[in-house]
Amino acid sequence: MSKGKVCLAYSGGLDTSVILAWLLEQGYEVIAFLANIGQEEDFEAAEKKALAIGATKFVVVDVRKEFVEKVCYPAIQANAVYENVYLLGTSLARPVIAQAQIKVAEENGCFAVSHGCTGKGNDQVRFELSFYALKPDVVVIAPWRDPEFFNRFAGRKDLLEYAAAKNIPVAQTKAKPWSTDENLAHISFEAGILEDPNTTPPKDMWKLTVDPTDAPEKPETFSVVFEKGLPVKLILDEQKKTFTDPVELFTEANALARRNGVGRIDIVENRFIGIKSRGCYETPGLTILRSTHIDLEGLTMDREVRAIRDQFVTPTWAKILYNGMYFTPEGEYVRSMIQPSQNTVNGVVRAACYKGSLTILGRYSDTEKLYDETESSMDELTGFSPEDTSGFIAVQAIRIKKYGEAAREKGNILQL
Repeated sequence: MSKGKVCLAYSGGLDTSVILAWLLEQGYEVIAFLANIGQEEDFEAAEKKALAIGATKFVVVDVRKEFVEKVCYPAIQANAVYENVYLLGTSLARPVIAQAQIKVAEENGCFAVSHGCTGKGNDQVRFELSFYALKPDVVVIAPWRDPEFFNRFAGRKDLLEYAAAKNIPVAQTKAKPWSTDENLAHISFEAGILEDPNTTPPKDMWKLTVDPTDAPEKPETFSVVFEKGLPVKLILDEQKKTFTDPVELFTEANALARRNGVGRIDIVENRFIGIKSRGCYETPGLTILRSTHIDLEGLTMDREVRAIRDQFVTPTWAKILYNGMYFTPEGEYVRSMIQPSQNTVNGVVRAACYKGSLTILGRYSDTEKLYDETESSMDELTGFSPEDTSGFIAVQAIRIKKYGEAAREKGNILQL
């Protein structure tokens, strides 16, 4: 007799294939769920494999539109970044996948959900906190934290032996000595040989982007049009091609960056659970769209609004997302603060990609007038009287003079 239905996040790889068979062995009925979030994957092969192992049903949900519009675009508006470098590609996808998985679970009468996340990583936290927010009464089965499972499958050898015993097909191609996770925004590379932070990633590891040394010899120019901080048009091929649909625009931005080797990083980051982790990432299109957005804000965004956003909204939103706290009161609160800062971010940024680099060529806005050429000019006095600065400096100097006087009274001479 079945213990009930479980919705398993199934990728078609070795780990989740073994988990699928193990759940069946434990007496559960399994609905295999796979999110199409823009990864380059053979969905038909995954379905065939899941059903052959014994899944009752296989469900693919296309979440690319929600991913771009609901998560990636707000990330661009907020200039989201974790520890100054990482553009949160993995983190961005988790709320979207979790929401789709819970919906599939409810539609198919599943009392539980399951995943193949390891017990040391961030994703187990991200998925499970999202599950509990979206369906508080859900049961989560996490095999890699179950002693019965992880003691039985101590390593890849055990997984392969179990797969052979259960007639689970395993790809015969030589496995790469690292693990990956891919979506429309990026691909990550971790573990294996990369666990030595001083090991240089081999050239054939990178999947999405052309090696910068092999990229075209001529810079490729493009323009991005923004409305209220959102990219609404990508213009390529010297104004001959335009893309406006969010998913198509994002996909074309990816293609542009990929062929020019833009978007690679290699970092050691701090995981939420307290462990440092070395990760290599390719984030092509998001790198282009975020960088051009940042540039346009210099032209169109009020100084104090930008300072508050940069000091609070950007790092807090990134931390909330990275730590898996998307569906929380603080997550909702911080997200509500993004759009008000973006109402003036309207205009066009011209840029070029060349051998792994991104260069801004110019920017303009027909609606926002925070920048005044005459006022800023060193060759004209119009709009600004130099005499006004004397009073400005005098006021600013009041407390600084007192600081200097106090230092002299104590015998301290200020110096570098």
